[in-house]
Amino acid sequence: PRWGYQRIRGELLKLGIRVSATTVRTTLLRAGLDPAPRRTGPTWSEFLRSQAAGILATDFFTVETIGLKTLYVLFFIELSTRRVHPAGVTAHPDSAWVTQQARNLAIGERLSGVRFLLRDRDTKFSGSFDAVLRAEGVRVIRTPIRSPRANAFAERFVRTVRRECLDHVLIYGRRHLERVLQTYVAHYLEERPHRGLRLAVPAGYGAPEVPGTTHAPVERRDVLGGLIHEYRRAA
Repeated sequence: PRWGYQRIRGELLKLGIRVSATTVRTTLLRAGLDPAPRRTGPTWSEFLRSQAAGILATDFFTVETIGLKTLYVLFFIELSTRRVHPAGVTAHPDSAWVTQQARNLAIGERLSGVRFLLRDRDTKFSGSFDAVLRAEGVRVIRTPIRSPRANAFAERFVRTVRRECLDHVLIYGRRHLERVLQTYVAHYLEERPHRGLRLAVPAGYGAPEVPGTTHAPVERRDVLGGLIHEYRRAA
């Protein structure tokens, strides 16, 4: 179980069998065996699930305005509760701006209890950004190149906010985008059930409440001009 591709290839050469490391890799993967180091420890998904309470993930996504101007949105998401913290919107996400968002996160005491920060290798995350987090006792983990699944929680939020909100709204500018995101994130945290939380909502993490009676009328509240509907029993 501790042999890697090259070790197996070397042992086969001793027996007069010449195969490439790629062939060994293909054969092992077909049999459901990962590379040797991965067989002795938890998989990446197992690590994320077991350490979720101390992991914060971050990422960027872009939004095109009605004037074809690109805006960048930086956000953080807690893996255990799915709480999303929009950090800011800008047309110029330089190193100074991104580092300031990390400082704002620390000042707002949103890093308490966080052990790891998961991010990709985007050059917008500079050394000063990582330094702010390390000063707060947070270890920065960079995902492999071109591996969006390694930051699956953040990627899933981007997919959700696009499908449920941004793909159906024309954005006029930065302030408009900030208002739309503020409204949607409030819905995401307080009203939207999450399958990963057993259909609970991040703001009230736990099992959904069952009303005492089902005879009370249902009230609907429209969000973002009716793009999203929220339903609750009348008091």
